[in-house]
Order: sequence, then structure tokens, then C-alpha cells
Amino acid sequence: MKVGIDKISFFVPPYYVDMAELATARAVDPGKYLIGIGQSQMAIGPSSQDIVTYAANAASNILTKEDKEAIDLVIVGTESSFDESKASAVILHRLLGIQEFARAFEIKEACYGATAGIEAAKNHIRQHPKSKALVIAADIARYGLNNGGEPTQGAGAVAMIISSEPKILALSEDTVNLTQDIYDFWRPTGHAYPLVDGPLSNETYINSFKKVYTRYEEIYQESFDTFAALAFHIPYTKMGRKALQAVLPKATPQDQERLLARYEESITYSRQVGNLYTGSLYLGLISLLENSTSLQAGDKLGLFSYGSGAVSQFFTGTLQPGYEKQLLPDHHKALLTNRTKLSVFEYEEMFKEAVDYDATTTFNDPLPFSITTIKDNIRFYRNEDTK
Repeated sequence: MKVGIDKISFFVPPYYVDMAELATARAVDPGKYLIGIGQSQMAIGPSSQDIVTYAANAASNILTKEDKEAIDLVIVGTESSFDESKASAVILHRLLGIQEFARAFEIKEACYGATAGIEAAKNHIRQHPKSKALVIAADIARYGLNNGGEPTQGAGAVAMIISSEPKILALSEDTVNLTQDIYDFWRPTGHAYPLVDGPLSNETYINSFKKVYTRYEEIYQESFDTFAALAFHIPYTKMGRKALQAVLPKATPQDQERLLARYEESITYSRQVGNLYTGSLYLGLISLLENSTSLQAGDKLGLFSYGSGAVSQFFTGTLQPGYEKQLLPDHHKALLTNRTKLSVFEYEEMFKEAVDYDATTTFNDPLPFSITTIKDNIRFYRNEDTK
């Protein structure tokens, strides 16, 4: 039985800051942001939007009435949850109009959460092949203003439907996992921002990829020529390239050229958005599929998922016939193009917006899904989904 990604889409908030302007405001050479970490724009959203609104806006692009009736599992992978008890997936289940008899829960393991959700969804679909699962990666990457982590922030969500008749990517059982107890990035309860050991985080990411990819070659007797492309978790676009280049010396020149070219296509969207945490790998996958003219049905893709702390997974999938017809390139490119550019001052003011959740607050955000009111620590949402 085939199981895999049937539909996929992303959403990012309608505001961004230019990284060259941010670098100038921080008295940093713009090349450090534009070339050093490989980012040109960074998505930012107002306090009237959160991971639920990002997730709902992403999912509404792909859900039909038939999908909502067939979905009996809703999973959200996030490290930006705003409730220690109630899962955002429960709220999304209602907002999106999913049929009542479904499970809904949230998964946390840094940026790996959505991949764990896909694994759970795969197992569920294998047991219930007539059902579908909705897996959403939604996050807000925040490190504060005027510090080393600031240029690697971002926000948004990626939504995926997992089914037994995947029209985009059939996922195989060929996978390698790795777990290491390392404090490269963590956020203790009560801390507004994560704690990061930057050099250790970069080193752990690269070494984790080398370990899982080498192990994959050993177990499955496959190598670079097997893959049309490799997709990576992308905290910033230079990071995945470093990991890829760490293993490429043993590849042929032809394999090196192909994989590096596909990597550049996979970071087109991330360069304009920034870090989506759990959604970063899947934003890269969408970018690869929508910006490459070299891929074709039957091609095998390798995917590297990484969550600090640290958990890694290398897994594979095969592109399905007509996969390109299931993509939304025009919608996604318009979403990025039509955003409002903020000055650095406007960005800082939006970043510093504070909401008193013990008081009553109202918003007037035009997004189809957005927060309308906060009262008694409950968030009430606008739902203008018409599908």
C-alpha cells in the first residue's frame, strides 16, 4: 500500500522585514545576513495572529468538503504552543470543520515535531486506508531583538494531507533515526526565548546529517545517484548547504552538480521567509517541487529532518505521476509577493506588541482566520473559510 503526501501548502504572515535593512540598522555588514546565513527577507506577524491562524490559513488552501469528511486524525507539530494542556490541533479541528469523530493532538520535539506527526499518520493510514490525516507544522521563531539569533527568526505554517492514495509523494519505509541528548537549543518552561549554543547547534546539525545519511547508505546500499534531490530542515538557507557539502566530497562531480542545483531550488521560499521550525523542511520541499524544472514522476527524494536536543531522521519518497498538478505555485508566489514590507522601526514595534491575556482584547485583522477577541485567557477566532 502506498502512503504519503496527497496535498501540501504553506502560509506565512503578510508582513516582512528586509534583511539588508535590518543588518544596516544593527551596524552589521549586510553580506553577513544575505550571504553569511543566506536570508533576504524575514516573515513577521502581529499579535492578532498565532500558530492556530497560520495553520488554519495554510490548511484551508487544500481542504475540500470530502477531505474534511475523510480526515479522522489531526496532528500539529510545533514548539510554539501557547497552552501547556490543550492542543492547538483541537482548536484547528473545529475551525477547519473536520468531522466530529476524529483524534486531534500536538507533538513537540523542537523542529522535528511535524515529521513525528507524519510517521504517526503513516501508521494510522496503513491501519485505516480509507481515512486521511491532516498534519500541520506551525511555529513562530523568536529570539528577541538585536541579538545573534534575530536574523534567523520567521513565522508560518505548512499543512499536509496524508493518504493511501498520495498524489504528490509516496513515502517509503526506508528511514534512519538518530537521538542524542545535546543542549544545543532549548527553551525551559517560562522562558520567552530559547537558549542557544550557536556553534554547538551548527556542529550537531551537520554531524547528525552525516551520521544518518551514512547509516542509510550502509543499510540500504544506496548512494547519491539514487536521489534526484535532497531536501533539508532549513533554519537558515546556508545551514542545509553546509550539511550537504559535508558529504558531497565522496560523490561524483555529476551528482554534486545535480544535488547542489536542486538544493538552491529548495531554498527559494525559505530565503524570503526565515525559520519555520517544524515547517522548515516542508517549506523547502514545496519550494523544490514548485521551482525545479528537472524533477519528474518516479524520482526519488531524500529528506533530512532535524530537531535540536537532538533528534534526526533521514527518510525517502517517490514523486507520483502528475504531482505537479497538485501544487499551488501561483498561490504561494502571490502570497510572498503581496506581503507588506515593514521598516525596521515598524518591525520592532510589531515584535514588541504585548497582549494582556488576563484582560479583554479585541482585534480587527482581515485574514480569513485570525484572532478576534481574547477574554478570560481564551482566544476566539474569525473563521471565514468558505470551502
